[in-house]
Amino acid sequence: VQLQASGGGSVQPGGSLRLSCAASGRTWRVNALGWFRQAPGREREIVASISRSGDHSYYVENVKGRFTISMSEDNAKNAVYLQMNSLKSEDTAVYYCAAGEGMNWSEIISSTGTAYAYWGQGTQVTVSS
Repeated sequence: VQLQASGGGSVQPGGSLRLSCAASGRTWRVNALGWFRQAPGREREIVASISRSGDHSYYVENVKGRFTISMSEDNAKNAVYLQMNSLKSEDTAVYYCAAGEGMNWSEIISSTGTAYAYWGQGTQVTVSS
């Protein structure tokens, strides 16, 4: 499975960005995808995750109400998006998309993401005035 992330950039506080991640390859066993981020000097943390069906999603507390994770609406469901609104300076980080196979819900929402087998390249998000 290969993951290609895009959509990062620089924005002022209060602005919006939409991250996209396209999955390709042997994706039929993927059952969940997630977005993670890592800020300088900090550990990687989960931002949001979603079941492949799109029926169940999870958000870390400090992005609830501001970020929305979604799956592509086509039958293949090979893309995941992260709509980020009301961005704050503390959202500045490198954002990574990830995918996993056969994960249970605890693994899907785990902050460390160790059960996610596949990772895309990071995309930088900078929120600054």
